[in-house]
Amino acid sequence: MSRCDVSSRRAVRPRWPRVLVAAVPAVGLALAAAFPAGAVAAPAGNETQARLRQLAREVVAAGAPGVLVRVDDGRGRPVEIAEQAAWTRRDHVLKAGDEFRMGSSTKTMMAVLVLGLAAEGRLALTDPVDKWLPGKVPGGASITLRMLLNHTSGLYDYTGDPAIRPSMLGTDRRRWTPEKLLAVGVKHKPLFAPGTRWSYSNTGYAAIGAVLERVTGTSLADLVRDRITRPLGLDHTYYATDRSWRGPYARGYEPDAAHMPPAVPAAFRRFAGPRHDGHVDVSGHDPGWGGPAGAVVSTTRDWARFQSALMSGKLLPADQLAQLRTTVPMDARHPDGPGYGLGIQTAAHPCGTFWGHDGGMPGYLTTGLTDRTGGRTAAVLVSAEFWAEFEADPKLAKAAQALQTAVTCAMFGKPVPGAS
Repeated sequence: MSRCDVSSRRAVRPRWPRVLVAAVPAVGLALAAAFPAGAVAAPAGNETQARLRQLAREVVAAGAPGVLVRVDDGRGRPVEIAEQAAWTRRDHVLKAGDEFRMGSSTKTMMAVLVLGLAAEGRLALTDPVDKWLPGKVPGGASITLRMLLNHTSGLYDYTGDPAIRPSMLGTDRRRWTPEKLLAVGVKHKPLFAPGTRWSYSNTGYAAIGAVLERVTGTSLADLVRDRITRPLGLDHTYYATDRSWRGPYARGYEPDAAHMPPAVPAAFRRFAGPRHDGHVDVSGHDPGWGGPAGAVVSTTRDWARFQSALMSGKLLPADQLAQLRTTVPMDARHPDGPGYGLGIQTAAHPCGTFWGHDGGMPGYLTTGLTDRTGGRTAAVLVSAEFWAEFEADPKLAKAAQALQTAVTCAMFGKPVPGAS
C-alpha cells in the first residue's frame, strides 16, 4: 500500500525502501547503511557470533521484548541467538527453535504454490483474475495473476479498511476467508490502472489465495502442507487457520495503551490480551485477517530450509524460478533500486545482493534473507510489531538497524560492523 494512515501500516507488509508502509522504515530490509568501506576479510566465527549477540542484546535493551537471530553463511555451523527482556521470562524462555508468525513472508509461499500450478499447466501467470474469480474483482479482466503477485494490480490494500481494525487489535475473532478479505479491498477504488505502477497490496494476495483454492479445490492450509512443508520436512511451519500454535512459540507483545508511543493514533492503542510490564501479550490473536498475505507460522530454522530449497531450484522448475526472480522496481524514481519479483524482494547491499521478504503481525517483526543460490540464509525475529515499537522509537530503530545490517554482512561471510 502506498497510504500513510496507521490502519494500513498495521498490515502484513515488507519493510524495504518506501515499502512496508509507504515510507522508508528505519529497520528491516532497508539495509544499505553503515558498513565499513574497504573491509573484505571475514572475521572468525566466534567474533561474528559475539558481535551479533551484543547487537541483539542492544535491541532488547532499547525496548524490544525478545530477539531471535539465525545466520548461515554456508561455510559451517549456523549462528543461533535468542535474547529476551527479563520481564518476559515469566511467560516463556525464548529459544532458537520457537515458532512465530511470519507475516508477509507468507507471500513467498503463495507465489511458490501459483508457480507450481503454472508448471503443471493448471493456470498461467497471464490469466486474468476474472478467469478464476468472475465478477469478484472490478476490472478483473485486465488484472493478471502476475500483477497480483508482484503488486502492480492497482488494488487497494484491504488492511487500510476500518473493518479489519478490530481483528488486528484482537478484539474481533471473526473468521476471515480469502474471499471476505478480497471483498473488503475491492470496495475501494483502484489506485491506478493495472500494470502501470507498483504499490504493495495485501488484497492482491487475498485474490491469489482465492484463486489457489478455486483451481485446486483444496484449502490453503492443505496446499502449503502437501506441496511445501511436508516434502521439505518443515515440521514447525504451517498456514495458521486459527489462533492456536502447534509447538513451543515465541510470545509476541505490543505496548499497552498507557505506554504506546504518542505517534500511534488512539484507535490503535488498545490491543486485547494479558497485560503486564507495560505490554500486552498478543500471542493469542487469530492471524486470520492476514490470510494468504500473512498467516504462515514458522521458525528461523524451517524458514532457512525453505529459502534454501526455493532458491536452489528444489521447489520449482527452472522456468518458474526465473519467473519468481523477474522483478519490477518498487520505486519508479529508482529503477535500479530494490525490486519485487513474485512474492519475493531483492536489493543490493554493500555486503551482497540479497533476496527475501519481511513480515509484520502484531507482536512479530520478521526478516528472512538468502542469496541467489540459497546457499546462505538469515532470519531475524523481534517479538514486537514494528509500527508500535519501532517507527515511533528512534533508539530502538537504530539498534534494530544495526542488527539487521550485521546479520546481512554475516550471511555473506563479510566483516560484521563493530567486530574486531
